[in-house]
Amino acid sequence: MKIACVSTARIPSDTANSIQVMKACQGLAHLGHPLRLFVPDFAPGEARPTEQQLAEQYGLRMPIDLAWLSSNPRLKRNDFAWSAVAQARRWGADLIYTWTGQAAVFGLLRGLPVAFEVHDVPSGRLGPLWYRLFFRLPGRKRLLPITHALRARLEAHFPVLANTQVVIVPNGVDLEQYADLPEAPAARQALSLPEAPTVLCAGHLYAGRGVELFLGLAERFPEVHFVWVGGRPQEVDHYRELAKQRAAGNLSFTGFVSNRRLPCYQAAADVLLMPYGRVIAGSSGGNSAEICSPMKMFDYLAAGRAILSSDLPVIHEVLDETMARFAPPEDLPGWASALGELLADPHLRRRLAIQARAAAMGYSWKARAERALAGLLD
Repeated sequence: MKIACVSTARIPSDTANSIQVMKACQGLAHLGHPLRLFVPDFAPGEARPTEQQLAEQYGLRMPIDLAWLSSNPRLKRNDFAWSAVAQARRWGADLIYTWTGQAAVFGLLRGLPVAFEVHDVPSGRLGPLWYRLFFRLPGRKRLLPITHALRARLEAHFPVLANTQVVIVPNGVDLEQYADLPEAPAARQALSLPEAPTVLCAGHLYAGRGVELFLGLAERFPEVHFVWVGGRPQEVDHYRELAKQRAAGNLSFTGFVSNRRLPCYQAAADVLLMPYGRVIAGSSGGNSAEICSPMKMFDYLAAGRAILSSDLPVIHEVLDETMARFAPPEDLPGWASALGELLADPHLRRRLAIQARAAAMGYSWKARAERALAGLLD
């Protein structure tokens, strides 16, 4: 089966959607099907990345066949989606797997089966229109929301969704990257981090990701080293300067770390944080606090370290008290109490870590791909 994946993500990029697309494609490719990913081309004069660069940035263990197509920004990627589906058909695709409503609709109009992965409720004037067309058009099709909460939200907006086959596909983890990780002290030594109890958070520094809470915890635990992995240069510089002004010598902001190197950083921690607020902004704004499936949650499970997370209902679709501890969003005293308990009890951390690692085994990108496609073309 030839799978044509269509995404408007910029490749390469450090955004979460870019990483998610490449990991999802790798999972699909590991099923043994020929796969080609269609993405918008670079601006004139920009060099395309090499296979080696992509492998390092995304932690890929096999190359992804990429096809870059031109796109006019004024046409809102509609021309790209149309061209991608047309070229996919000429390539002999048996299935369109896409993250964009336009390509999902164009695929059905051209008589191709479509798997449409969705991460949010559509917004704007035209976004909902593409979804309605997808739900109403005949053909072999499947909707792939990343959480049950998102499915419920979509059903409330689009009652016609009831006529469409739906499979929930939470995000996943590249388990091979997390095999044979060093113990925390050895990982800290390899990364030139201080030998001290270490608390780490991975991800961007967007609003709602919990950086203010992170800073507050660092002030309350001066004997603990706090590491934030990720963020864009301007944001990283801002928080480094803020830490300097506060004379907080126990704070490190690494900036962007390639996906291939990320597991070693997570292994260096004694506790991994997900300090989400009640409103979580993405790279393009919005609020995903009620419907998200954070990729780092699955990485954290595989890293085999204790997890402390904001107590958001959607997080409980994956995590429970056997594998993580929870604290109220944006509640510094509550977080300090929960973190203090974890830092003081290595046996509790170990017990949570063992359960987390066991749970991770069910969330490989390959297993996710199998769930997404099972029975679709039967």
